[in-house]
Amino acid sequence: MPKKKTFEETRKTKREGKAATTQAGAFVKEEIEHMKTGKHPVKSRKQAVAIGLSKARKSGIKVPQRASNSRSTRSRRKSRSSAKT
Repeated sequence: MPKKKTFEETRKTKREGKAATTQAGAFVKEEIEHMKTGKHPVKSRKQAVAIGLSKARKSGIKVPQRASNSRSTRSRRKSRSSAKT
C-alpha cells in the first residue's frame, strides 16, 4: 500500500494539470526508495519502475500502456518475400 505522502503528491500534481506520467512519478519514486532500502526483492530499476506504474494505475491514474514494438506492415511483407527467395 502506497504511503499517504505519495497520494498527496499525486493529487497535487493532478491539480496542477500535469501529465499522467508525472503524476505516477510519486509512485515510481516510492518504489525506487523501497528498492534501495531493501524492502522489496526487486532485481532491477526497470522492474521497480514497472511496479510503481502498476500501483499508479491501480490507484486510478490513467497512465498509458507501454508502446508496443510492432513492425510495420511493409516491413513484414518485405521480410516474407525475402524469406521465400
